[in-house]
Amino acid sequence: MTNTMKIAALALAAGFIALPFNASAQTAPKSADPALVDAYVKATFGKAPPEWQERIVPDETLKTCNAFHNNVPSKEADAIVKRELAKVVYPADGKFLGDWKEGRKVANNGRGGQFSDPPGTVAGGNCYACHQLEKSEVSYGTLGPSLTNYGKDRKYAPDEIKNAFTKIYDSQAVFACSSMPRFGANKVLDEKQIQDLVALLFDPESPVNK
Repeated sequence: MTNTMKIAALALAAGFIALPFNASAQTAPKSADPALVDAYVKATFGKAPPEWQERIVPDETLKTCNAFHNNVPSKEADAIVKRELAKVVYPADGKFLGDWKEGRKVANNGRGGQFSDPPGTVAGGNCYACHQLEKSEVSYGTLGPSLTNYGKDRKYAPDEIKNAFTKIYDSQAVFACSSMPRFGANKVLDEKQIQDLVALLFDPESPVNK
């Protein structure tokens, strides 16, 4: 069996490839063998450097979310939020607002996060992949809620500003098993980039609030 055939077989068994309707309509779906899924995932990352191979190993929070299919009991949810909140590093000077114009650049930047990126690649938040931020924007994802008028709707309240910083830094510190990336905790974005994104959401002059 060729490597391509082996990967295809793993993908089929793991549920990544669907059978034709008439071939599977008479059988109940079966849960994929976790070991088989792990083998498939590792095969897809075979050319990644060792430090990247480590990234496919879920941490305690992801293991819990996966075990409950993201529908965790309240006790587990509280434990996740407590654990993740401890990872959040707030600005030493207590300032959460940066430059909204720079934040706009971060929101529109989808680069970074690939082992093939050249050294010095500046990662972005790729926020439009999941959210609408400006009313004039016509191309955006809908996985996350619209963020138009975000600061205005929250009356630019200081506690809401801090909460936004927390959510961007580590979304699971606010909502257990959130599908939003943990940008700060996983070192995708630095402190200034997060401050600039918070400014994009809360600065009255930001197009988000116009």
